[in-house]
Amino acid sequence: MRSAATGARVALMGFLDKAKDLISQHDDKVDQGLDKAGEAAKAKFAGHDEHIDKGVDFAQQKTGAGDTTAPPPPAPEGEEPPPPPQP
Repeated sequence: MRSAATGARVALMGFLDKAKDLISQHDDKVDQGLDKAGEAAKAKFAGHDEHIDKGVDFAQQKTGAGDTTAPPPPAPEGEEPPPPPQP
């Protein structure tokens, strides 16, 4: 028989798995939301722009396929740049 704590833990893990799937499916929207949250934080906490940008960049790299709002890195000499990610 499972305890109440074990049942709650299983339910939480299911919720987190579903949240990760949704984040991966809508990574572009998550990145846009993080950008908006960063701008709001900059307005509220003036003078900490660098720290806020660093946190937003970190969060965007950790969600889905990475930061979908950043331009692609330049291609090495003699090679074509990779195609942009498809939504």
